[in-house]
Amino acid sequence: MKTKKVVVGAIAATMLSLSVCSLAPVFAAGETVQISVGKANVKAGEAFSVDVSLADIPSSGIQALDFAVTYDSSLITIDSVDAGALITGISQSGDASASLSKPFESYINSKEGYVSLIWTTAADDASYWLKGDGVFCTISGKAASGAKDGSVADLKIVPINRETYSGSGTSNSGIGCGYEKDGKPVQYSVTKNDGSVTIGAVATTTTTKQTPVVTMRGDANCDDSVDMADAVLIMQSISNPNKYGIKGSDSHHITSQGQANGDVVSDNGGKGGNGITSADASQIQKYLLGSISEL
Repeated sequence: MKTKKVVVGAIAATMLSLSVCSLAPVFAAGETVQISVGKANVKAGEAFSVDVSLADIPSSGIQALDFAVTYDSSLITIDSVDAGALITGISQSGDASASLSKPFESYINSKEGYVSLIWTTAADDASYWLKGDGVFCTISGKAASGAKDGSVADLKIVPINRETYSGSGTSNSGIGCGYEKDGKPVQYSVTKNDGSVTIGAVATTTTTKQTPVVTMRGDANCDDSVDMADAVLIMQSISNPNKYGIKGSDSHHITSQGQANGDVVSDNGGKGGNGITSADASQIQKYLLGSISEL
């Protein structure tokens, strides 16, 4: 991204955008602002929107913030940037500087693939500063019509590439985020969560639940025999599932194989198929007593 003049208000350009301030900023110890860009999945040729959000803003608030978001202009275009609730929720009626310079400005460079984002106010009253967590702005655009499915356009948060201040001859290398106190800039540290736009339908995975093959009808405890213990385990798993159910805490709880084996009768008198119930325990007991000849 080549250096590009970013048009900002006179006040912002002269004193408040921390990344262009001629004074070395003081870093606020232990205070970090998180900047996150959302992720979107869109078909080729269709529109998308992602939110740029701020979190963990210190109680002092943010008086000035500037950074850029880069993107692959061969995969997506950026068409607009709209202020989010963090910005629109601040009343400007008492901020005299707002009438001289818009607090929020953005610049889209579609050729080089970046969006510059700047928010700043000359108001000393912190009630006009960014506070709380929420959406800073929303970036909207469109996926290229010829983009291949599976292509990913990364949305990376970077410092705005320009001089630290007009005439310095030094490139800016940091994200400006902080406020001015006693004529000196105080800067917060910044953590970044980059976003992306993925082209094509979201891949889905279908998991098919496999039912165990019955190894011995009636053998609910899987000990290779059918006896009263099988009927007892079935009743225990029904009456106390936390201990004897398929995920029970007891080492001798019923298993999925035991459930398959123990499902010997259905509601209509068939050979099972409706999961284990007290009727299965009763059927096993009938078999053991000789009332029925088979399970």
